[in-house]
Formats: sequence, C-alpha cells, structure tokens
Amino acid sequence: MQLNSITNQTIALAGIAQAAALVQQLATTGTADPAAMETSIASLLKIDSDSVIDVYGSLDGIKLGLQQLNIQMTGYKIVNPEQARYCASLVFLENKLSGRKDLLKTISIGITKAQAQSEHFGLLHENVLANLGDVYQSTISTLQPRIMVNGDQTYLSRPEVVNKIRACLLAGIRSAILWKQCGGTRWKFLFFRKKIQAQLQILLKQV
Repeated sequence: MQLNSITNQTIALAGIAQAAALVQQLATTGTADPAAMETSIASLLKIDSDSVIDVYGSLDGIKLGLQQLNIQMTGYKIVNPEQARYCASLVFLENKLSGRKDLLKTISIGITKAQAQSEHFGLLHENVLANLGDVYQSTISTLQPRIMVNGDQTYLSRPEVVNKIRACLLAGIRSAILWKQCGGTRWKFLFFRKKIQAQLQILLKQV
C-alpha cells in the first residue's frame, strides 16, 4: 500500500480536523455530530487497515473533517482559532508520544479493551467512551503542554461529556499518527498548502 501521497495526507489531516471539530461541538453544546463521532471513534479501534480511507470507513465518514479543513485553509485568516489550536496541539503531542513506548503500550492495551467492549456494548456506549477517556487521561494528559479545552462549564462538568471529548482527542492523535505515516510533516503542510487545498476540492466532490 502506497501511503505517502497528498491524497492520504489530506484524508489524515481531515481526520485531525474532524476530531477537533467534535471536541469543540461537545465543549460548547454538549452534543456532537453522531455520524462523525462514530467514524472518529471507530478509527481509533481500526488498527489494521487495507488503506488510509479504510481507517475511516469511507470518505462520507470524514465529511465534517474535510469541510472544516477546507474552511480553515481558505484564505490566510484563521477562521476558527480554537479548532486550529486543537489540531496543532494534537500534532505536537503525537510527536512527543512517539518517543514514549510506555505510553504507547498503555494506549494499545486500552484500545484492545475498547475493541472488546464495543463488540459487546456498541461503539458509542458509555463504557467504551469511559475506557477511552481513561486511556487519554493516563497517557496523553501526562504530556506537556496539555490541551486546554474551552467551552460551556455546564457541559465540561459532566463526566459523560468529558469522556467523549477525551475519546475524540485520542482519535485526533490516531489521525496525527496516520498523517505522519503518510509522510505528513509541518513543512509539507506549509509548502504543499495549495496541493492540499486542491486535493480537498477533489475529495469534497466525492462526499
């Protein structure tokens, strides 16, 4: 499988953007796009895949991410600074995580447990999300700087919402790992901006 391509990098970037958008939705409204949420959480549990798009099931699954990435990359002004901050933080923390075998092992064990739970309870069951939330808290949350999520305290004080936010952040880390596996780097994001934008237009026509 040829991973290193602009198409695959764009799809993985959309995965990061989707996770960030879901986090913002949950933090500000207490709810999130159910189809996008299901795709992002499922991508976490998809360890072995035949292709990059297979990680997300289909392009339709990351429609929200493709749309948000397109909005953020149109023009030179950052349209949604909060989402942009979440995306940048996820990429930065993934880089730190890559050197921590102990944390990667903890995440692997937690995801294996979540796979078994999802088969028994269903993908978005509170037990699955609570487990993924715990995995995030015991691994990614220990790395600096921690991602500070802004939103409505009414929702941020609810354990079930917090678990969903942490699970989505973990999904964002998964997409950041995928982006790197596809040859994505910070300088490529900066210098291949027009290529990524052009690829986004192609992908958006397919959803």
